[in-house]
Amino acid sequence: MRIHSLEHEPFEGLANIEVWAKKKGHSITRTLLFNNEELPDMNDFDWLVIMGGSMNIYEEVKYPWLSEEKNFIAEAIANKKIVLGVCLGSQLIADILGSRVTKNKYKEIGWYPITLTREAKSSPIFRTLPNKFFTFHWHGDTFEIPPGAARIAQSEGCANQAFQYGRVIGIQFHLDYSVESINLMIQNCSDEIVDGKYIQKQNEIVSQISNVHKIKEILNTLLDNMEREYGN
Repeated sequence: MRIHSLEHEPFEGLANIEVWAKKKGHSITRTLLFNNEELPDMNDFDWLVIMGGSMNIYEEVKYPWLSEEKNFIAEAIANKKIVLGVCLGSQLIADILGSRVTKNKYKEIGWYPITLTREAKSSPIFRTLPNKFFTFHWHGDTFEIPPGAARIAQSEGCANQAFQYGRVIGIQFHLDYSVESINLMIQNCSDEIVDGKYIQKQNEIVSQISNVHKIKEILNTLLDNMEREYGN
């Protein structure tokens, strides 16, 4: 399959999604929106992956490319592309599908567990994932579940962590991050590590960094399931 990624920051690439894709023999192209690169033609990809970023989805004045990106994602969904949104990517999808994106009561930064919902167990994409697992978080905003979508996951600090809308998946947490990804986030966004109920200190984050091996396995299962269900 031909995978295309939309990337919002120089330090937030595909990470372990790229590792999985290369192992599977899928081709990868990308649009670096922070470099004002042009978006591809709809016929040039099968699977769209929308990555994270430090911006808010409504900051079109500061980031003018957001408006064009939203239109592009909407077109991809209308064209029945496989779509996966991570963190900011999931919030952009939620907005496009008609739900609100707002500040969450708590900012989540660090390693915290998420729990799958009953609806997840009916999904061929999520039902083989562990019912509860630790994963990495770095977000302050959250989404409402879009109309017609299934609510898939929750955490103690954030009620809506994932949703599924047909061939469209949105996940707020980061299964994609590698050790390098987390180190880059700390280097570039450490000002966000402040006192908070669900914000870990830098040393707490680093001390649990071996968890990336576990979340990589869960990521691979998720992507395998998406490939199997939607790849034909």
